[in-house]
Amino acid sequence: MHIGLKSQCVPTYRLLTEDQINHLHRATLELLESVGVRVLYPDAVDMLAGAGCRVMPNNIVRIPGSLVEACIKTAPSGITIYNRLGNEAMRLEGRRTVFGMGTDLTHTIDMESGRIRQSRINDVANAAKVGDALEDIDFIASYALPYDSPVNLMYIDSFKTELENSVKPIFYTAAGIEDIQVIHEMAAVVMGGKDALRNKPIHIHYAEPLSPLTHSTGAIQKLFFCADNGVPVNYTPGMMSGASAPVTLAGAIAVGNAEALSGIVLHQLRAKGAPIISGFGMSTFDMKTLACVYGCPEYRLALSACADLFHYYGIPVWGTAGVSDAHCIDQQAGMEWAISLMTAVQDGANLVHDVGYLGQGMVGHPAALVMCAEIIGYVRRMAKGFTIDADHLALDVIRELGPGGDFLSTDHTFDFFRKEHWQPHLCNRQTLDNWMDQGEKTWAEKAIEKTKDILANHRPVPLGSDVRSSLNALRQQAEIDLKHTRFDA
Repeated sequence: MHIGLKSQCVPTYRLLTEDQINHLHRATLELLESVGVRVLYPDAVDMLAGAGCRVMPNNIVRIPGSLVEACIKTAPSGITIYNRLGNEAMRLEGRRTVFGMGTDLTHTIDMESGRIRQSRINDVANAAKVGDALEDIDFIASYALPYDSPVNLMYIDSFKTELENSVKPIFYTAAGIEDIQVIHEMAAVVMGGKDALRNKPIHIHYAEPLSPLTHSTGAIQKLFFCADNGVPVNYTPGMMSGASAPVTLAGAIAVGNAEALSGIVLHQLRAKGAPIISGFGMSTFDMKTLACVYGCPEYRLALSACADLFHYYGIPVWGTAGVSDAHCIDQQAGMEWAISLMTAVQDGANLVHDVGYLGQGMVGHPAALVMCAEIIGYVRRMAKGFTIDADHLALDVIRELGPGGDFLSTDHTFDFFRKEHWQPHLCNRQTLDNWMDQGEKTWAEKAIEKTKDILANHRPVPLGSDVRSSLNALRQQAEIDLKHTRFDA
Protein backbone atom coordinates (compact mmCIF):
# COMPACT_ATOMS: atom_id res chain seq x y z
CA MET A 1 0.00 0.00 0.00
CA HIS A 2 1.55 3.32 -1.11
CA ILE A 3 0.51 5.51 1.80
CA GLY A 4 3.44 7.87 1.17
CA LEU A 5 1.84 9.23 -1.99
CA LYS A 6 -0.04 12.53 -1.97
CA SER A 7 -3.12 13.37 -4.03
CA GLN A 8 -5.88 15.94 -3.99
CA CYS A 9 -9.49 14.85 -4.43
CA VAL A 10 -11.56 17.65 -5.97
CA PRO A 11 -15.04 17.62 -7.51
CA THR A 12 -14.89 18.05 -11.27
CA TYR A 13 -17.62 18.77 -13.79
CA ARG A 14 -17.57 19.08 -17.52
CA LEU A 15 -20.64 19.05 -19.73
CA LEU A 16 -19.23 18.76 -23.25
CA THR A 17 -17.00 16.07 -24.71
CA GLU A 18 -14.15 17.02 -27.06
CA ASP A 19 -16.26 15.91 -30.02
CA GLN A 20 -19.18 18.05 -28.88
CA ILE A 21 -16.91 21.08 -28.42
CA ASN A 22 -15.56 20.61 -31.94
CA HIS A 23 -19.08 20.18 -33.32
CA LEU A 24 -20.30 23.42 -31.71
CA HIS A 25 -17.16 25.26 -32.75
CA ARG A 26 -17.50 24.18 -36.39
CA ALA A 27 -21.19 25.15 -36.36
CA THR A 28 -20.22 28.59 -35.03
CA LEU A 29 -17.63 29.12 -37.75
CA GLU A 30 -20.17 28.06 -40.37
CA LEU A 31 -22.63 30.65 -39.06
CA LEU A 32 -20.02 33.41 -39.17
CA GLU A 33 -18.91 32.45 -42.70
CA SER A 34 -22.31 31.88 -44.27
CA VAL A 35 -24.70 34.10 -42.27
CA GLY A 36 -22.37 36.65 -40.74
CA VAL A 37 -23.10 39.43 -38.27
CA ARG A 38 -24.57 42.88 -38.69
CA VAL A 39 -21.97 45.55 -37.87
CA LEU A 40 -23.44 49.05 -37.48
CA TYR A 41 -20.21 51.02 -36.97
CA PRO A 42 -18.61 52.02 -40.32
CA ASP A 43 -15.04 52.08 -38.98
CA ALA A 44 -15.47 48.50 -37.79
CA VAL A 45 -16.88 47.40 -41.16
CA ASP A 46 -13.84 48.89 -42.92
CA MET A 47 -11.49 47.19 -40.49
CA LEU A 48 -13.15 43.80 -41.03
CA ALA A 49 -13.10 44.25 -44.81
CA GLY A 50 -9.39 44.99 -44.63
CA ALA A 51 -8.85 41.76 -42.70
CA GLY A 52 -10.47 39.66 -45.44
CA CYS A 53 -14.13 39.61 -44.42
CA ARG A 54 -16.92 39.80 -47.02
CA VAL A 55 -19.13 42.86 -46.64
CA MET A 56 -22.69 42.25 -47.82
CA PRO A 57 -25.70 44.59 -48.13
CA ASN A 58 -27.33 45.94 -44.95
CA ASN A 59 -24.03 46.02 -43.05
CA ILE A 60 -23.78 42.22 -42.91
CA VAL A 61 -20.19 41.04 -42.56
CA ARG A 62 -19.19 37.42 -43.16
CA ILE A 63 -16.10 36.41 -41.24
CA PRO A 64 -13.81 33.58 -42.43
CA GLY A 65 -13.10 30.85 -39.91
CA SER A 66 -9.34 31.29 -40.30
CA LEU A 67 -9.62 34.88 -39.08
CA VAL A 68 -11.75 33.83 -36.09
CA GLU A 69 -9.20 31.24 -35.05
CA ALA A 70 -6.30 33.64 -35.51
CA CYS A 71 -7.99 36.20 -33.23
CA ILE A 72 -8.73 33.53 -30.62
CA LYS A 73 -4.98 32.85 -30.48
CA THR A 74 -4.02 36.49 -29.94
CA ALA A 75 -6.45 37.05 -27.06
CA PRO A 76 -4.63 36.66 -23.72
CA SER A 77 -5.26 33.49 -21.73
CA GLY A 78 -5.04 35.29 -18.40
CA ILE A 79 -5.82 38.74 -16.98
CA THR A 80 -4.71 40.15 -13.62
CA ILE A 81 -6.96 42.70 -11.90
CA TYR A 82 -5.91 44.88 -8.96
CA ASN A 83 -7.66 46.75 -6.19
CA ARG A 84 -7.40 50.50 -5.81
CA LEU A 85 -4.58 50.06 -3.28
CA GLY A 86 -2.47 48.59 -6.09
CA ASN A 87 -2.54 45.02 -4.77
CA GLU A 88 -3.32 42.01 -6.96
CA ALA A 89 -6.94 41.07 -6.35
CA MET A 90 -7.97 38.56 -9.04
CA ARG A 91 -6.35 36.40 -11.69
CA LEU A 92 -8.74 35.38 -14.44
CA GLU A 93 -7.25 32.26 -15.98
CA GLY A 94 -7.63 28.50 -16.18
CA ARG A 95 -10.40 27.29 -13.88
CA ARG A 96 -9.92 29.97 -11.22
CA THR A 97 -13.29 31.41 -10.21
CA VAL A 98 -13.99 34.81 -8.68
CA PHE A 99 -17.41 36.04 -7.63
CA GLY A 100 -18.91 39.49 -7.60
CA MET A 101 -21.92 41.67 -8.03
CA GLY A 102 -23.86 42.72 -11.12
CA THR A 103 -25.03 46.10 -12.33
CA ASP A 104 -28.08 48.23 -12.94
CA LEU A 105 -30.87 46.70 -10.86
CA THR A 106 -33.84 49.01 -11.32
CA HIS A 107 -35.44 48.15 -7.96
CA THR A 108 -34.15 47.60 -4.44
CA ILE A 109 -35.78 46.08 -1.37
CA ASP A 110 -35.51 48.78 1.28
CA MET A 111 -33.58 47.65 4.37
CA GLU A 112 -35.92 49.46 6.75
CA SER A 113 -39.39 49.06 5.26
CA GLY A 114 -38.84 45.77 3.44
CA ARG A 115 -40.73 47.25 0.47
CA ILE A 116 -39.60 47.19 -3.18
CA ARG A 117 -38.85 50.67 -4.52
CA GLN A 118 -36.86 52.30 -7.31
CA SER A 119 -33.10 52.14 -6.78
CA ARG A 120 -31.12 55.18 -5.60
CA ILE A 121 -27.48 56.21 -5.47
CA ASN A 122 -27.39 55.33 -1.78
CA ASP A 123 -28.19 51.74 -2.78
CA VAL A 124 -25.01 51.73 -4.87
CA ALA A 125 -23.07 52.98 -1.84
CA ASN A 126 -24.64 50.38 0.46
CA ALA A 127 -23.90 47.53 -1.93
CA ALA A 128 -20.29 48.65 -2.37
CA LYS A 129 -19.79 48.87 1.38
CA VAL A 130 -21.33 45.44 1.98
CA GLY A 131 -19.27 43.93 -0.84
CA ASP A 132 -16.14 45.54 0.56
CA ALA A 133 -16.73 43.88 3.93
CA LEU A 134 -17.47 40.37 2.64
CA GLU A 135 -14.44 38.14 2.18
CA ASP A 136 -16.11 35.94 -0.44
CA ILE A 137 -17.19 38.83 -2.67
CA ASP A 138 -14.15 39.42 -4.90
CA PHE A 139 -15.32 42.39 -6.95
CA ILE A 140 -18.12 44.93 -6.75
CA ALA A 141 -20.54 46.53 -9.19
CA SER A 142 -23.29 49.11 -8.96
CA TYR A 143 -25.99 46.54 -8.00
CA ALA A 144 -28.46 49.36 -8.62
CA LEU A 145 -29.45 51.86 -11.30
CA PRO A 146 -29.76 55.15 -9.40
CA TYR A 147 -32.92 56.93 -10.49
CA ASP A 148 -32.08 59.95 -8.33
CA SER A 149 -29.02 60.59 -10.50
CA PRO A 150 -29.35 62.49 -13.82
CA VAL A 151 -29.83 60.04 -16.69
CA ASN A 152 -26.61 61.02 -18.46
CA LEU A 153 -24.64 60.70 -15.20
CA MET A 154 -26.08 57.47 -13.78
CA TYR A 155 -23.06 55.33 -14.61
CA ILE A 156 -20.51 58.00 -13.72
CA ASP A 157 -22.16 58.61 -10.35
CA SER A 158 -22.32 54.87 -9.71
CA PHE A 159 -18.62 54.35 -10.50
CA LYS A 160 -17.55 57.30 -8.35
CA THR A 161 -19.69 56.02 -5.48
CA GLU A 162 -18.16 52.55 -5.76
CA LEU A 163 -14.64 54.01 -5.65
CA GLU A 164 -15.59 55.90 -2.50
CA ASN A 165 -17.02 52.88 -0.68
CA SER A 166 -14.75 49.96 -1.54
CA VAL A 167 -11.16 49.12 -2.43
CA LYS A 168 -12.21 46.10 -4.52
CA PRO A 169 -12.12 45.88 -8.33
CA ILE A 170 -15.15 47.33 -10.09
CA PHE A 171 -17.26 45.67 -12.78
CA TYR A 172 -19.18 48.45 -14.52
CA THR A 173 -21.40 49.46 -17.39
CA ALA A 174 -21.58 52.73 -19.33
CA ALA A 175 -24.16 54.24 -21.64
CA GLY A 176 -21.73 55.22 -24.38
CA ILE A 177 -18.29 56.41 -25.35
CA GLU A 178 -18.92 59.76 -23.64
CA ASP A 179 -19.35 58.46 -20.10
CA ILE A 180 -16.89 55.56 -20.34
CA GLN A 181 -14.20 58.16 -21.03
CA VAL A 182 -15.07 59.97 -17.80
CA ILE A 183 -15.16 56.70 -15.84
CA HIS A 184 -11.72 55.81 -17.18
CA GLU A 185 -10.41 59.22 -16.13
CA MET A 186 -11.74 58.61 -12.62
CA ALA A 187 -10.02 55.23 -12.40
CA ALA A 188 -6.79 56.79 -13.66
CA VAL A 189 -6.94 59.49 -10.97
CA VAL A 190 -7.22 56.82 -8.28
CA MET A 191 -4.26 54.84 -9.66
CA GLY A 192 -1.97 57.79 -10.35
CA GLY A 193 -2.35 58.15 -14.11
CA LYS A 194 -3.37 56.27 -17.22
CA ASP A 195 -0.09 54.41 -17.59
CA ALA A 196 -0.34 53.18 -14.01
CA LEU A 197 -3.94 52.12 -14.63
CA ARG A 198 -2.98 50.22 -17.78
CA ASN A 199 -0.33 48.35 -15.79
CA LYS A 200 -2.66 47.69 -12.89
CA PRO A 201 -6.27 47.74 -14.08
CA ILE A 202 -8.85 48.05 -11.32
CA HIS A 203 -11.99 47.99 -13.47
CA ILE A 204 -13.67 45.69 -16.00
CA HIS A 205 -16.14 47.15 -18.46
CA TYR A 206 -19.23 45.17 -19.42
CA ALA A 207 -20.73 45.63 -22.89
CA GLU A 208 -22.99 43.50 -25.09
CA PRO A 209 -23.74 42.92 -28.76
CA LEU A 210 -27.41 42.84 -29.71
CA SER A 211 -28.93 39.41 -30.17
CA PRO A 212 -29.28 38.02 -32.66
CA LEU A 213 -25.94 38.56 -34.43
CA THR A 214 -25.69 42.37 -34.31
CA HIS A 215 -22.94 44.68 -33.07
CA SER A 216 -24.28 48.19 -32.44
CA THR A 217 -22.38 51.42 -32.91
CA GLY A 218 -22.35 52.18 -29.19
CA ALA A 219 -21.18 48.70 -28.19
CA ILE A 220 -18.33 48.71 -30.72
CA GLN A 221 -17.21 52.20 -29.72
CA LYS A 222 -16.92 51.05 -26.10
CA LEU A 223 -15.22 47.83 -27.17
CA PHE A 224 -12.66 49.79 -29.20
CA PHE A 225 -12.10 52.27 -26.37
CA CYS A 226 -11.25 49.41 -24.04
CA ALA A 227 -8.95 47.80 -26.61
CA ASP A 228 -7.12 51.09 -27.24
CA ASN A 229 -6.66 51.83 -23.53
CA GLY A 230 -5.88 48.34 -22.23
CA VAL A 231 -9.09 48.24 -20.19
CA PRO A 232 -10.23 44.64 -19.55
CA VAL A 233 -13.60 44.28 -21.25
CA ASN A 234 -16.29 41.68 -20.73
CA TYR A 235 -18.03 41.60 -24.12
CA THR A 236 -20.73 38.97 -24.00
CA PRO A 237 -24.17 38.55 -25.56
CA GLY A 238 -27.23 38.08 -23.38
CA MET A 239 -29.88 36.45 -25.50
CA MET A 240 -33.23 34.86 -24.61
CA SER A 241 -33.83 31.33 -25.82
CA GLY A 242 -37.11 31.30 -27.73
CA ALA A 243 -37.08 35.05 -28.41
CA SER A 244 -33.75 36.54 -29.53
CA ALA A 245 -32.16 33.10 -30.00
CA PRO A 246 -33.42 29.64 -31.03
CA VAL A 247 -35.53 27.85 -28.43
CA THR A 248 -33.25 24.81 -28.55
CA LEU A 249 -30.17 24.97 -26.37
CA ALA A 250 -27.80 23.83 -29.12
CA GLY A 251 -29.12 26.48 -31.50
CA ALA A 252 -28.99 29.24 -28.90
CA ILE A 253 -25.44 28.25 -27.94
CA ALA A 254 -24.34 28.41 -31.59
CA VAL A 255 -25.82 31.91 -31.99
CA GLY A 256 -24.36 33.12 -28.70
CA ASN A 257 -20.95 31.72 -29.51
CA ALA A 258 -21.02 33.38 -32.94
CA GLU A 259 -21.80 36.72 -31.31
CA ALA A 260 -19.02 36.25 -28.74
CA LEU A 261 -16.36 35.12 -31.21
CA SER A 262 -17.18 37.91 -33.67
CA GLY A 263 -16.73 40.31 -30.75
CA ILE A 264 -13.29 38.84 -30.12
CA VAL A 265 -12.44 39.36 -33.81
CA LEU A 266 -13.45 43.05 -33.60
CA HIS A 267 -11.51 43.52 -30.36
CA GLN A 268 -8.32 41.73 -31.38
CA LEU A 269 -8.17 43.31 -34.83
CA ARG A 270 -8.37 46.68 -33.11
CA ALA A 271 -5.58 45.86 -30.61
CA LYS A 272 -3.89 42.48 -30.76
CA GLY A 273 -3.38 41.02 -27.30
CA ALA A 274 -5.73 43.46 -25.53
CA PRO A 275 -7.45 41.90 -22.48
CA ILE A 276 -10.92 40.47 -23.03
CA ILE A 277 -13.28 38.21 -21.09
CA SER A 278 -15.77 36.41 -23.30
CA GLY A 279 -18.60 33.91 -23.32
CA PHE A 280 -22.36 34.11 -23.59
CA GLY A 281 -25.44 34.04 -21.39
CA MET A 282 -28.72 32.46 -22.35
CA SER A 283 -31.77 33.19 -20.26
CA THR A 284 -35.07 31.58 -21.16
CA PHE A 285 -38.13 33.39 -22.49
CA ASP A 286 -40.99 31.91 -20.47
CA MET A 287 -43.85 31.29 -22.89
CA LYS A 288 -46.49 31.48 -20.13
CA THR A 289 -45.43 34.63 -18.28
CA LEU A 290 -43.35 36.39 -21.00
CA ALA A 291 -40.60 36.79 -18.38
CA CYS A 292 -36.85 36.63 -18.95
CA VAL A 293 -35.92 33.74 -16.64
CA TYR A 294 -32.59 33.68 -14.82
CA GLY A 295 -33.00 30.77 -12.37
CA CYS A 296 -33.88 28.00 -14.84
CA PRO A 297 -31.83 24.82 -15.41
CA GLU A 298 -31.46 25.64 -19.12
CA TYR A 299 -29.42 28.74 -18.22
CA ARG A 300 -27.09 26.57 -16.12
CA LEU A 301 -26.61 24.10 -18.98
CA ALA A 302 -25.83 26.87 -21.46
CA LEU A 303 -23.29 28.45 -19.09
CA SER A 304 -21.66 25.06 -18.53
CA ALA A 305 -21.32 24.63 -22.29
CA CYS A 306 -19.96 28.18 -22.53
CA ALA A 307 -17.30 27.43 -19.89
CA ASP A 308 -16.23 24.28 -21.70
CA LEU A 309 -15.95 26.10 -25.04
CA PHE A 310 -13.91 28.99 -23.69
CA HIS A 311 -11.61 26.76 -21.68
CA TYR A 312 -10.98 25.07 -25.04
CA TYR A 313 -10.29 28.48 -26.61
CA GLY A 314 -8.02 29.45 -23.70
CA ILE A 315 -9.80 32.78 -23.12
CA PRO A 316 -11.03 33.99 -19.69
CA VAL A 317 -14.71 33.16 -19.48
CA TRP A 318 -17.62 35.06 -18.00
CA GLY A 319 -20.46 33.53 -16.03
CA THR A 320 -23.41 34.45 -13.88
CA ALA A 321 -24.56 32.88 -10.61
CA GLY A 322 -26.23 33.73 -7.35
CA VAL A 323 -29.30 34.71 -9.38
CA SER A 324 -32.98 34.05 -8.71
CA ASP A 325 -36.36 34.74 -10.26
CA ALA A 326 -37.86 35.19 -6.78
CA HIS A 327 -38.87 38.77 -5.98
CA CYS A 328 -37.88 38.51 -2.33
CA ILE A 329 -35.54 36.60 -0.02
CA ASP A 330 -37.30 33.27 0.28
CA GLN A 331 -36.76 29.52 -0.17
CA GLN A 332 -36.83 29.80 -3.96
CA ALA A 333 -34.07 32.40 -3.86
CA GLY A 334 -31.94 30.20 -1.62
CA MET A 335 -32.42 27.19 -3.90
CA GLU A 336 -31.60 29.06 -7.11
CA TRP A 337 -28.66 30.94 -5.60
CA ALA A 338 -27.10 27.75 -4.26
CA ILE A 339 -27.53 25.64 -7.40
CA SER A 340 -26.17 28.35 -9.68
CA LEU A 341 -23.18 29.14 -7.45
CA MET A 342 -22.27 25.48 -7.06
CA THR A 343 -22.51 24.91 -10.80
CA ALA A 344 -20.43 28.00 -11.59
CA VAL A 345 -17.50 26.96 -9.43
CA GLN A 346 -17.57 23.43 -10.84
CA ASP A 347 -17.72 24.83 -14.40
CA GLY A 348 -14.52 26.73 -13.68
CA ALA A 349 -15.97 29.97 -15.04
CA ASN A 350 -13.55 32.80 -14.28
CA LEU A 351 -15.52 36.03 -13.78
CA VAL A 352 -18.88 35.18 -12.21
CA HIS A 353 -21.14 38.18 -11.69
CA ASP A 354 -24.73 38.99 -10.69
CA VAL A 355 -24.33 37.55 -7.19
CA GLY A 356 -27.38 38.45 -5.10
CA TYR A 357 -29.75 39.11 -7.98
CA LEU A 358 -33.49 38.77 -7.39
CA GLY A 359 -36.55 39.39 -9.55
CA GLN A 360 -35.14 38.19 -12.89
CA GLY A 361 -32.32 40.71 -12.79
CA MET A 362 -34.49 43.60 -11.67
CA VAL A 363 -34.35 43.59 -7.85
CA GLY A 364 -31.55 43.85 -5.29
CA HIS A 365 -31.35 43.49 -1.53
CA PRO A 366 -28.11 44.17 0.41
CA ALA A 367 -28.74 41.13 2.62
CA ALA A 368 -28.85 38.94 -0.50
CA LEU A 369 -25.16 39.70 -0.93
CA VAL A 370 -24.46 38.52 2.61
CA MET A 371 -26.42 35.31 2.07
CA CYS A 372 -24.78 34.56 -1.25
CA ALA A 373 -21.34 35.19 0.24
CA GLU A 374 -22.05 32.43 2.75
CA ILE A 375 -23.07 30.08 -0.07
CA ILE A 376 -19.88 30.98 -1.96
CA GLY A 377 -17.85 30.03 1.11
CA TYR A 378 -19.64 26.68 1.15
CA VAL A 379 -19.08 25.93 -2.54
CA ARG A 380 -15.44 27.03 -2.36
CA ARG A 381 -14.92 24.51 0.41
CA MET A 382 -16.52 21.87 -1.78
CA ALA A 383 -14.29 22.86 -4.70
CA LYS A 384 -11.19 22.58 -2.51
CA GLY A 385 -11.85 18.88 -1.98
CA PHE A 386 -9.54 17.01 0.38
CA THR A 387 -5.99 15.64 0.55
CA ILE A 388 -4.92 12.05 0.75
CA ASP A 389 -1.41 11.56 2.19
CA ALA A 390 0.21 10.15 5.31
CA ASP A 391 -0.62 13.17 7.50
CA HIS A 392 -4.26 13.29 6.42
CA LEU A 393 -4.82 9.54 6.54
CA ALA A 394 -3.58 9.71 10.16
CA LEU A 395 -2.96 5.95 10.38
CA ASP A 396 -0.46 6.42 13.22
CA VAL A 397 -3.04 8.34 15.25
CA ILE A 398 -5.70 5.71 14.56
CA ARG A 399 -3.31 2.92 15.59
CA GLU A 400 -2.39 4.72 18.82
CA LEU A 401 -6.01 5.29 19.85
CA GLY A 402 -7.46 2.07 18.50
CA PRO A 403 -11.10 1.00 18.76
CA GLY A 404 -13.13 3.21 21.09
CA GLY A 405 -10.49 5.97 21.09
CA ASP A 406 -11.15 9.69 21.58
CA PHE A 407 -9.86 11.88 18.74
CA LEU A 408 -11.10 15.16 20.22
CA SER A 409 -8.08 15.81 22.42
CA THR A 410 -5.33 14.76 19.99
CA ASP A 411 -2.73 17.11 18.55
CA HIS A 412 -3.77 15.89 15.10
CA THR A 413 -7.29 17.25 15.58
CA PHE A 414 -5.95 20.55 16.89
CA ASP A 415 -3.56 20.88 13.93
CA PHE A 416 -6.11 20.13 11.22
CA PHE A 417 -9.66 21.00 12.24
CA ARG A 418 -9.53 24.63 11.12
CA LYS A 419 -8.22 23.60 7.70
CA GLU A 420 -10.61 20.69 7.21
CA HIS A 421 -13.88 22.05 8.60
CA TRP A 422 -15.57 25.05 6.96
CA GLN A 423 -17.20 27.40 9.47
CA PRO A 424 -20.24 29.43 8.40
CA HIS A 425 -20.99 32.91 9.69
CA LEU A 426 -24.78 32.66 9.65
CA CYS A 427 -26.01 29.12 9.01
CA ASN A 428 -27.44 27.48 12.10
CA ARG A 429 -25.22 24.99 13.92
CA GLN A 430 -26.70 25.56 17.33
CA THR A 431 -28.45 22.78 19.17
CA LEU A 432 -32.22 23.02 19.20
CA ASP A 433 -32.34 24.32 22.79
CA ASN A 434 -29.68 26.98 22.14
CA TRP A 435 -31.36 28.07 18.91
CA MET A 436 -34.67 28.50 20.73
CA ASP A 437 -33.01 30.37 23.60
CA GLN A 438 -31.37 32.76 21.11
CA GLY A 439 -34.65 33.81 19.53
CA GLU A 440 -35.28 31.14 16.87
CA LYS A 441 -33.83 33.38 14.17
CA THR A 442 -33.89 32.30 10.55
CA TRP A 443 -30.91 32.52 8.23
CA ALA A 444 -32.48 35.48 6.45
CA GLU A 445 -33.09 37.35 9.70
CA LYS A 446 -29.48 36.86 10.74
CA ALA A 447 -28.31 38.00 7.29
CA ILE A 448 -30.34 41.21 7.57
CA GLU A 449 -28.87 41.85 11.04
CA LYS A 450 -25.34 41.34 9.72
CA THR A 451 -26.02 43.63 6.77
CA LYS A 452 -27.24 46.40 9.05
CA ASP A 453 -24.16 45.95 11.23
CA ILE A 454 -21.87 46.27 8.18
CA LEU A 455 -23.65 49.41 7.00
CA ALA A 456 -23.41 50.94 10.46
CA ASN A 457 -19.86 49.97 11.35
CA HIS A 458 -17.75 48.97 8.34
CA ARG A 459 -15.31 51.67 7.28
CA PRO A 460 -13.77 51.10 3.83
CA VAL A 461 -10.26 52.47 3.27
CA PRO A 462 -10.91 56.10 2.33
CA LEU A 463 -9.68 57.86 -0.77
CA GLY A 464 -7.13 60.60 -0.30
CA SER A 465 -8.39 64.17 -0.17
CA ASP A 466 -6.64 65.09 -3.44
CA VAL A 467 -8.20 62.11 -5.20
CA ARG A 468 -11.64 62.99 -3.84
CA SER A 469 -11.28 66.55 -5.09
CA SER A 470 -10.22 65.35 -8.55
CA LEU A 471 -13.16 62.95 -8.75
CA ASN A 472 -15.58 65.70 -7.76
CA ALA A 473 -14.10 67.98 -10.44
CA LEU A 474 -14.44 65.28 -13.10
CA ARG A 475 -18.05 64.71 -12.13
CA GLN A 476 -18.83 68.44 -12.23
CA GLN A 477 -17.27 68.78 -15.67
CA ALA A 478 -19.19 65.73 -16.91
CA GLU A 479 -22.43 67.34 -15.78
CA ILE A 480 -21.64 70.25 -18.11
CA ASP A 481 -20.26 68.21 -21.01
CA LEU A 482 -22.93 65.50 -21.05
CA LYS A 483 -25.93 67.73 -20.36
CA HIS A 484 -27.37 67.36 -23.85
CA THR A 485 -25.76 64.03 -24.81
CA ARG A 486 -27.92 61.35 -26.37
CA PHE A 487 -26.15 58.04 -26.13
CA ASP A 488 -25.96 55.83 -29.21
CA ALA A 489 -27.25 52.31 -28.63
